[in-house]
Amino acid sequence: MRIGIVGDTHNNLKNVARIVELFNEAGVARVIHTGDISQPKTLDAFTRLTAPLYGVFGNNDVGEQHLLSVRALELGFHFVTPPLHLAWHGRNILVVHDPLEADTFVAPHHDVVIHGHTHLYRHELTDGRLVFNPGECAGHMRGYNAIGVVDLSDLSTRLLKF
Repeated sequence: MRIGIVGDTHNNLKNVARIVELFNEAGVARVIHTGDISQPKTLDAFTRLTAPLYGVFGNNDVGEQHLLSVRALELGFHFVTPPLHLAWHGRNILVVHDPLEADTFVAPHHDVVIHGHTHLYRHELTDGRLVFNPGECAGHMRGYNAIGVVDLSDLSTRLLKF
């Protein structure tokens, strides 16, 4: 199972439209958003995904979190205050926004830890556990934005740059 990873979209609707296209072209089974959506209209832009959307709220979502929660529910998306624990394809996945939250919530059974917040690429595979952040995706510099695809069968990753 291949899943899409995105975070820190910060209401960049033009980039979100491209992100949706890339995930749909990649044929991911599900998409995880690591937070900092910023406004409910950004969630609306994700309705064109052909895969279900799951995620957590980030520090820049605090002021809009109630409205984001309501809109996510209306759209059939699953968003929570971190942490989000998922069990997909035989893998236990921890999703947080800030990597410091991962230190608090990670447990020995987690195979995959996904975070955002830093806008920096991170790929660590240690003792069978993947820690991953695809990095920046809300920037305005073409070619420097990236989202990620994680294959849960072997924990391989791929960056999709745009």
